[in-house]
Amino acid sequence: MNQSQYNKIAERQLGKIHCLENSKFEGNEGQDKPVIILFHGYGADAYDLYSLSDVIRPPVSCDFLFPQGVIEVPVGPGWTGRAWWPIDLAQIQKDAAEGKDEELVERKPVGLPKLRDQVFEAIKQLRLPWNKIIIGGFSQGSMLATEIAMNAPENPLGLIILSGAMINREEWAKKVPNRKGLMFFMSHGQSDAVLPIRGAQQLETLLTTNGLIGRLQSFKGTHEIPMHIIQELNSFLKKLF
Repeated sequence: MNQSQYNKIAERQLGKIHCLENSKFEGNEGQDKPVIILFHGYGADAYDLYSLSDVIRPPVSCDFLFPQGVIEVPVGPGWTGRAWWPIDLAQIQKDAAEGKDEELVERKPVGLPKLRDQVFEAIKQLRLPWNKIIIGGFSQGSMLATEIAMNAPENPLGLIILSGAMINREEWAKKVPNRKGLMFFMSHGQSDAVLPIRGAQQLETLLTTNGLIGRLQSFKGTHEIPMHIIQELNSFLKKLF
Protein backbone atom coordinates (compact mmCIF):
# COMPACT_ATOMS: atom_id res chain seq x y z
CA MET A 1 0.00 0.00 0.00
CA ASN A 2 1.49 3.36 -1.02
CA GLN A 3 1.28 6.65 0.86
CA SER A 4 -1.58 8.02 -1.24
CA GLN A 5 -3.65 4.97 -0.28
CA TYR A 6 -2.77 5.51 3.39
CA ASN A 7 -4.11 9.06 3.14
CA LYS A 8 -7.54 7.75 2.10
CA ILE A 9 -7.95 5.48 5.09
CA ALA A 10 -10.55 6.56 7.63
CA GLU A 11 -9.37 6.92 11.23
CA ARG A 12 -11.30 6.78 14.45
CA GLN A 13 -10.47 7.50 18.07
CA LEU A 14 -12.20 5.30 20.61
CA GLY A 15 -11.16 6.39 24.07
CA LYS A 16 -7.40 6.02 24.20
CA ILE A 17 -7.27 3.57 21.30
CA HIS A 18 -6.62 4.95 17.82
CA CYS A 19 -8.06 2.86 14.99
CA LEU A 20 -8.12 2.60 11.25
CA GLU A 21 -11.61 1.95 9.93
CA ASN A 22 -13.01 0.41 6.77
CA SER A 23 -16.75 0.64 6.25
CA LYS A 24 -16.74 -0.09 2.53
CA PHE A 25 -19.33 -2.85 2.74
CA GLU A 26 -22.79 -1.54 1.94
CA GLY A 27 -26.15 -3.07 2.65
CA ASN A 28 -28.02 -2.88 5.93
CA GLU A 29 -28.38 0.90 6.02
CA GLY A 30 -30.08 2.24 9.12
CA GLN A 31 -28.96 -0.73 11.17
CA ASP A 32 -26.01 -1.24 13.47
CA LYS A 33 -23.65 -3.30 11.36
CA PRO A 34 -21.52 -5.99 12.95
CA VAL A 35 -17.87 -5.04 13.40
CA ILE A 36 -14.73 -7.11 12.95
CA ILE A 37 -11.91 -5.87 15.21
CA LEU A 38 -8.40 -7.10 14.32
CA PHE A 39 -5.36 -6.37 16.52
CA HIS A 40 -1.94 -6.38 14.83
CA GLY A 41 1.15 -8.21 16.02
CA TYR A 42 4.24 -7.05 17.91
CA GLY A 43 6.37 -4.56 15.99
CA ALA A 44 3.79 -3.97 13.26
CA ASP A 45 1.03 -1.34 13.26
CA ALA A 46 -2.61 -0.90 12.35
CA TYR A 47 -1.76 -0.63 8.65
CA ASP A 48 -0.24 -4.12 8.69
CA LEU A 49 -3.59 -5.91 8.75
CA TYR A 50 -5.65 -3.28 6.96
CA SER A 51 -5.40 -5.02 3.58
CA LEU A 52 -7.22 -8.01 5.09
CA SER A 53 -10.41 -6.01 4.69
CA ASP A 54 -10.00 -6.53 0.94
CA VAL A 55 -9.93 -10.33 1.19
CA ILE A 56 -11.96 -11.13 4.30
CA ARG A 57 -15.51 -11.32 2.99
CA PRO A 58 -18.25 -11.74 5.58
CA PRO A 59 -21.63 -12.70 4.13
CA VAL A 60 -23.29 -9.57 5.53
CA SER A 61 -22.29 -5.92 5.57
CA CYS A 62 -19.68 -5.33 8.28
CA ASP A 63 -17.36 -2.62 9.51
CA PHE A 64 -13.67 -3.32 10.11
CA LEU A 65 -11.60 -1.75 12.86
CA PHE A 66 -7.81 -2.03 13.09
CA PRO A 67 -6.59 -0.66 16.44
CA GLN A 68 -3.12 0.82 16.79
CA GLY A 69 -0.77 -0.63 19.41
CA VAL A 70 -0.50 1.56 22.49
CA ILE A 71 3.30 1.48 22.81
CA GLU A 72 6.18 2.13 20.41
CA VAL A 73 8.89 -0.53 20.14
CA PRO A 74 12.19 -0.73 18.20
CA VAL A 75 12.17 -3.22 15.33
CA GLY A 76 15.53 -2.45 13.73
CA PRO A 77 18.16 0.28 13.31
CA GLY A 78 16.21 3.52 12.95
CA TRP A 79 12.87 1.72 12.73
CA THR A 80 10.05 1.44 15.21
CA GLY A 81 6.73 -0.34 15.29
CA ARG A 82 3.80 -0.60 17.64
CA ALA A 83 2.88 -3.23 20.20
CA TRP A 84 0.36 -3.98 22.93
CA TRP A 85 2.87 -4.77 25.67
CA PRO A 86 6.67 -5.02 25.79
CA ILE A 87 8.30 -8.38 25.13
CA ASP A 88 11.82 -9.69 24.66
CA LEU A 89 11.29 -11.20 21.22
CA ALA A 90 14.82 -12.55 20.98
CA GLN A 91 14.46 -14.35 24.31
CA ILE A 92 11.09 -15.80 23.32
CA GLN A 93 12.59 -17.18 20.11
CA LYS A 94 15.60 -18.57 22.00
CA ASP A 95 13.36 -20.25 24.57
CA ALA A 96 11.19 -21.69 21.81
CA ALA A 97 14.20 -23.11 19.97
CA GLU A 98 15.31 -24.79 23.21
CA GLY A 99 11.83 -26.06 24.01
CA LYS A 100 11.48 -23.71 26.98
CA ASP A 101 8.43 -21.78 25.82
CA GLU A 102 6.32 -22.77 28.85
CA GLU A 103 7.14 -19.42 30.47
CA LEU A 104 5.20 -17.60 27.74
CA VAL A 105 2.17 -19.77 28.48
CA GLU A 106 2.18 -18.85 32.15
CA ARG A 107 3.15 -15.19 31.83
CA LYS A 108 0.75 -12.35 32.50
CA PRO A 109 2.02 -9.45 30.37
CA VAL A 110 3.09 -6.24 32.05
CA GLY A 111 0.27 -3.69 32.10
CA LEU A 112 -2.36 -6.13 30.83
CA PRO A 113 -5.18 -5.05 33.22
CA LYS A 114 -4.79 -1.39 32.20
CA LEU A 115 -4.63 -2.29 28.50
CA ARG A 116 -7.69 -4.49 28.85
CA ASP A 117 -9.64 -1.61 30.41
CA GLN A 118 -8.64 0.68 27.54
CA VAL A 119 -9.84 -1.83 24.96
CA PHE A 120 -13.13 -2.40 26.79
CA GLU A 121 -13.70 1.36 26.92
CA ALA A 122 -13.06 1.57 23.17
CA ILE A 123 -15.52 -1.25 22.50
CA LYS A 124 -18.09 0.39 24.79
CA GLN A 125 -17.98 3.51 22.61
CA LEU A 126 -19.06 1.45 19.61
CA ARG A 127 -22.47 1.09 21.29
CA LEU A 128 -22.91 -2.38 19.86
CA PRO A 129 -24.06 -5.53 21.63
CA TRP A 130 -21.38 -8.20 21.99
CA ASN A 131 -23.27 -10.50 19.64
CA LYS A 132 -22.40 -8.08 16.83
CA ILE A 133 -18.67 -7.98 17.59
CA ILE A 134 -16.10 -10.35 16.10
CA ILE A 135 -12.75 -9.92 17.80
CA GLY A 136 -9.43 -11.26 16.59
CA GLY A 137 -5.86 -10.58 15.68
CA PHE A 138 -2.49 -11.85 14.55
CA SER A 139 0.34 -13.04 16.84
CA GLN A 140 0.47 -10.75 19.91
CA GLY A 141 -2.77 -9.19 18.68
CA SER A 142 -4.53 -12.56 18.80
CA MET A 143 -3.37 -13.00 22.39
CA LEU A 144 -4.94 -9.65 23.23
CA ALA A 145 -8.13 -10.63 21.39
CA THR A 146 -8.32 -13.85 23.38
CA GLU A 147 -7.76 -11.93 26.62
CA ILE A 148 -10.62 -9.58 25.74
CA ALA A 149 -12.91 -12.46 24.80
CA MET A 150 -12.13 -14.26 28.06
CA ASN A 151 -13.04 -11.19 30.12
CA ALA A 152 -16.02 -9.93 28.12
CA PRO A 153 -19.36 -9.67 29.94
CA GLU A 154 -20.85 -12.09 27.41
CA ASN A 155 -19.81 -14.03 24.34
CA PRO A 156 -18.80 -11.97 21.31
CA LEU A 157 -20.12 -13.16 17.96
CA GLY A 158 -16.80 -14.86 17.19
CA LEU A 159 -13.09 -15.06 18.00
CA ILE A 160 -10.28 -15.12 15.40
CA ILE A 161 -6.83 -16.35 16.51
CA LEU A 162 -4.17 -16.09 13.78
CA SER A 163 -0.71 -17.41 14.76
CA GLY A 164 -1.48 -16.95 18.44
CA ALA A 165 -0.57 -18.78 21.61
CA MET A 166 -1.58 -19.38 25.17
CA ILE A 167 -0.59 -16.75 27.73
CA ASN A 168 -1.88 -15.94 31.21
CA ARG A 169 -2.94 -19.57 31.59
CA GLU A 170 -4.00 -19.46 35.23
CA GLU A 171 -6.49 -16.64 34.68
CA TRP A 172 -7.71 -17.92 31.30
CA ALA A 173 -8.41 -21.34 32.84
CA LYS A 174 -10.70 -19.65 35.38
CA LYS A 175 -12.51 -17.50 32.79
CA VAL A 176 -12.91 -19.89 29.87
CA PRO A 177 -15.91 -21.87 31.21
CA ASN A 178 -17.93 -18.64 30.87
CA ARG A 179 -17.30 -18.70 27.11
CA LYS A 180 -18.99 -22.02 26.44
CA GLY A 181 -20.57 -22.02 22.97
CA LEU A 182 -18.32 -19.28 21.56
CA MET A 183 -17.22 -20.09 18.00
CA PHE A 184 -13.55 -19.54 17.23
CA PHE A 185 -11.23 -19.74 14.22
CA MET A 186 -7.58 -20.60 14.82
CA SER A 187 -4.68 -21.04 12.39
CA HIS A 188 -0.94 -21.60 12.86
CA GLY A 189 2.09 -22.44 10.75
CA GLN A 190 3.67 -25.81 11.45
CA SER A 191 7.17 -24.30 11.06
CA ASP A 192 6.53 -21.08 12.99
CA ALA A 193 9.80 -20.20 14.74
CA VAL A 194 8.44 -16.99 16.32
CA LEU A 195 5.59 -18.68 18.20
CA PRO A 196 5.86 -22.45 17.87
CA ILE A 197 2.64 -24.32 17.23
CA ARG A 198 2.80 -25.95 20.69
CA GLY A 199 1.35 -22.81 22.25
CA ALA A 200 -1.55 -22.80 19.80
CA GLN A 201 -2.22 -26.48 20.47
CA GLN A 202 -2.36 -25.82 24.21
CA LEU A 203 -4.80 -22.97 23.63
CA GLU A 204 -6.99 -25.10 21.36
CA THR A 205 -7.19 -27.75 24.07
CA LEU A 206 -8.17 -25.18 26.70
CA LEU A 207 -10.93 -23.80 24.47
CA THR A 208 -12.43 -27.02 23.18
CA THR A 209 -12.42 -28.84 26.53
CA ASN A 210 -14.44 -25.96 27.96
CA GLY A 211 -17.17 -26.02 25.34
CA LEU A 212 -15.95 -23.48 22.79
CA ILE A 213 -16.56 -24.47 19.17
CA GLY A 214 -13.72 -24.55 16.68
CA ARG A 215 -10.42 -26.21 15.85
CA LEU A 216 -6.80 -25.37 15.11
CA GLN A 217 -6.07 -25.29 11.39
CA SER A 218 -2.36 -25.91 10.96
CA PHE A 219 -0.64 -25.26 7.66
CA LYS A 220 2.75 -25.79 6.05
CA GLY A 221 4.29 -22.41 6.71
CA THR A 222 5.73 -20.04 9.26
CA HIS A 223 4.49 -16.89 11.04
CA GLU A 224 2.04 -15.77 8.36
CA ILE A 225 -1.52 -15.70 7.05
CA PRO A 226 -1.62 -17.57 3.71
CA MET A 227 -4.46 -17.04 1.29
CA HIS A 228 -5.97 -20.49 1.78
CA ILE A 229 -6.33 -19.67 5.48
CA ILE A 230 -8.20 -16.49 4.51
CA GLN A 231 -10.53 -18.66 2.44
CA GLU A 232 -11.11 -20.92 5.44
CA LEU A 233 -11.74 -17.84 7.57
CA ASN A 234 -14.37 -16.67 5.11
CA SER A 235 -16.09 -20.05 5.43
CA PHE A 236 -16.01 -19.61 9.22
CA LEU A 237 -17.67 -16.21 8.92
CA LYS A 238 -20.48 -17.71 6.87
CA LYS A 239 -21.17 -20.11 9.74
CA LEU A 240 -21.27 -17.26 12.24
CA PHE A 241 -24.02 -15.44 10.35
